[in-house]
Amino acid sequence: MVLGPLARAASSTHIDLSTVLPDGNFHTHNAQMYSEEVAKATGGEVQIQVHSGGSLGFKGPDHLQAVADGLVGMADIHISQQAGNEPVLAAETISFLVNDIDELKTLHRHLRPLLDEAAAKHNQKILYIVPWPAQYIFSKIKADSLEGLKNSKVRVSDRNVQDMCTAIGISPVLIPWVETIPALASGTISGVTTSTASAVDGHLWEFVKYIYPTNHTWMSQMININLDTWNKLSPAQQKTMADVAQRLQPVFWERAAQADVDGLAKLKSMGMEILPISPTMRQEMRDRTSGQLEAFMKRVPSSATAINAYQTEVKR
Repeated sequence: MVLGPLARAASSTHIDLSTVLPDGNFHTHNAQMYSEEVAKATGGEVQIQVHSGGSLGFKGPDHLQAVADGLVGMADIHISQQAGNEPVLAAETISFLVNDIDELKTLHRHLRPLLDEAAAKHNQKILYIVPWPAQYIFSKIKADSLEGLKNSKVRVSDRNVQDMCTAIGISPVLIPWVETIPALASGTISGVTTSTASAVDGHLWEFVKYIYPTNHTWMSQMININLDTWNKLSPAQQKTMADVAQRLQPVFWERAAQADVDGLAKLKSMGMEILPISPTMRQEMRDRTSGQLEAFMKRVPSSATAINAYQTEVKR
């Protein structure tokens, strides 16, 4: 018997996907595109509804546990924010470990088995991973040296960036993104470490003037699905969702690179000023954070093999 459209719709699986990011963010566009492509590829059997802007009530750091507990079927998760639960998830944020997005692809190839293992321990599966654009320091303070930024309070998102800021003399304030704009508005902080995409989302030109292209770290988002939800899908549906994720991930990485270009242009058009990092200042940043890599591998020994293999491949 051939099922009609109404019967097929009645038997479809509905999965909610939570993200704290707004509708205009490229990661949210990615999630929406993935949802549409999965619906199309499964003939409507799997319907993913993207809930943006934290509308389901979860903050960014909550998402790993929320998916683990089945409070939401899927989530767009800031990887390094979950390092308190799984320290290996902060590996890509080690200061100056990665110079560009191509090197990041290489690092991810070596790290991915560890990330998959970490996700599985928390009752979930990674479908795809997409990076944020290069990271910057956005500040109210104009300076041409680290001394000029000394003791300024800057928002950071994870421990590695926190350690970097401490090493270079900046006072880090570890808070989730949802608390960042109120902290800027109240004067609790005078700067932010983030990408140009997030800077546009937060209208940072309303609070800070200067952009420092430090490129000090890289960060990514992962789209995860609860394993109980995943296991209720048919093998064919699972394969389709995995295939769509594999097909779209390279497209999403290209969007990340373009988001940096577009974001920087928008920030400049709103009056923000880029302050180039002098070779002396950049080298000082590298020198002061040079022990971070060894310290991380000592603290998270499971990461050492993957990181060493990456360094060998990029001839570091």
